[in-house]
Amino acid sequence: MRRLVSVDMCAGAGGLALGLERAGFDPVLLLDSKPQACETLRHNRPSWNVLEMDLLDFDPVEHQESYDVDLLSAGLPRVQSAATTKRMDTGLELGLLKATIYLVHAMQPRALLIENVPGLVDDPAFEEVRAFIRNELEHLGYGLHWFVLNAADFGVPQDRKQGVLMALKEPFSAKFEVPAPTIEKHITAGEALRASMSARGWTGADTWAAQANQVAPTLVGGSEQRGGADLGLSGTKRAWARMGINGGALSDEVPGPDGVQESDTSGSPLKKITVDQAAVLQSFPTDWIVTGRKTARYRQIGHASPPPVGEALGRAVIRALTG
Repeated sequence: MRRLVSVDMCAGAGGLALGLERAGFDPVLLLDSKPQACETLRHNRPSWNVLEMDLLDFDPVEHQESYDVDLLSAGLPRVQSAATTKRMDTGLELGLLKATIYLVHAMQPRALLIENVPGLVDDPAFEEVRAFIRNELEHLGYGLHWFVLNAADFGVPQDRKQGVLMALKEPFSAKFEVPAPTIEKHITAGEALRASMSARGWTGADTWAAQANQVAPTLVGGSEQRGGADLGLSGTKRAWARMGINGGALSDEVPGPDGVQESDTSGSPLKKITVDQAAVLQSFPTDWIVTGRKTARYRQIGHASPPPVGEALGRAVIRALTG
């Protein structure tokens, strides 16, 4: 079967693009505004055409390779409803979503994939946004599919719900089917991290893994405008604590034989995960190197779309486009 071609906007650390590559897509262009994310993409795939640019400044006329593609994909910054947030960057996030929709007018891809918050799919607070998308795409001949996937159903050891818009031109839209779960039993945080927790000989790793018997809470990359990396808000940190994890910060190393993490000066008996372990929880392969310093690496990982979800979505698009 021939490989299809794609353009990926707000590519970040490449989680969605990597999943689509596994499914059978070759990107002709990947765009991100953050230098560190672009460095990560170029480090792992030197052959990829990576463009460091703000999506709002992108003009497809100046990048002819973006025309006549099978898929336009975008793992966009999380849009927040004005009714549910006071965040200052809401307008920017919504602007990036609208800019992606406007690109469809010029590029006319056979399929569009946008991954974002679950509320975008059916929350009444986002109805105005959905109406805008419908008005822009339906008259161009696209059929729209809105649905929510949980990454845990695709082998990711994390309770991570993702809202998805899949728009395909007819007659392809009628052939699209929402990806079905690829596993029958969820992978727990303990199962995913046991090997790394014992890598330096920690004798308590098996006991820890046995009680960390749920999928991990959702990883969050956090805001660029606040301090160092942590694993989320208070409620999320309590969920991590029930798994024996200190969610207040990341460690530079996994536990030693006696369970000590030298970089942890908190005095807590709970263990901290490392950036590499966060990548495991996002199901990045071990040979995918996320570049930068610790906080920059964690933010790239936390904001990413898990590759197994991208792969499942890519395969569903290919089935619709190729029959």
